[in-house]
Amino acid sequence: MFTEEIKTLKRLGFRHCLLQALSFASVICTALAVYKGLGVVMNTESPIVVVLSESMEPAFARGDILFLYHPPVQQPIDIGEITVYKLPNTDIPIVHRVIDHHLDVGLETEKILTKGDNNPGDDIVLYRGPKWLRRDQIVGKVIGYIPYAGYITILMNDHPNIKYAGIALMAAFVMLKRE
Repeated sequence: MFTEEIKTLKRLGFRHCLLQALSFASVICTALAVYKGLGVVMNTESPIVVVLSESMEPAFARGDILFLYHPPVQQPIDIGEITVYKLPNTDIPIVHRVIDHHLDVGLETEKILTKGDNNPGDDIVLYRGPKWLRRDQIVGKVIGYIPYAGYITILMNDHPNIKYAGIALMAAFVMLKRE
């Protein structure tokens, strides 16, 4: 079965294989361009994130994909809205609900306090010192989600071999496609 496909590739030649490889690269580049374009439209560096913990249950479960929008500075983030924020020197953004906010009109700053729905207390301990989040630490607020669709991302991060096998399978599929 697989040897037959290799014989077919040899028969089709180098140019065909190169064309298929470029087709695969085109698909990858298109996906990246769509993601970056969505980031521009939604005014955020990360328009799509995956929930990695149970801290927001029952609102969001581990593996849910969230769609984010970053509102303009003139539009305050209200209590009850679910935000994604990123702390300095950390790689993983946090998805939690706004439980309090403070507008300092003189300094034109907005300070935000968050809490996970499934957590007993607020996030001050996560902030590592400050009592409030600054507005510039907010990546975006949640405007929609797809339940459990992000589990594939969690699996690929937890088990890198699955990620490499998936990439190899996609590449093999594209290379062996006869068009």
